[in-house]
Amino acid sequence: MAPRLNRQLVLESPTQIADGAGGYSQGWDALGTVWANVVARTGREAVGVVAPLSRVAYKIIVRAAPVGSDARPKANQRFREGLRVFVILAVAEDDADARYLMCTAQEETVA
Repeated sequence: MAPRLNRQLVLESPTQIADGAGGYSQGWDALGTVWANVVARTGREAVGVVAPLSRVAYKIIVRAAPVGSDARPKANQRFREGLRVFVILAVAEDDADARYLMCTAQEETVA
């Protein structure tokens, strides 16, 4: 059975931006929009620098794209849905026909 892809997410890739003083800061480039099925898995509280953090693991299913394509998610990229950010930890094929990819992701929010 095909997954219900009912959420629109923006796939983003990290970039380095010169800070003008010889260093770099991290920025993000949007690679495109994908439709996804987003399912929360487990969550936990972690100690943050300023406040406690809530970390929730997600399983995010998207349509497959060829290896090497900018449309294929990779670890260390992220999905964005408005102000929500899901950091991609791992990507694997979700079905035997390789029509869908399963992305293991994590969302952190200040608790």
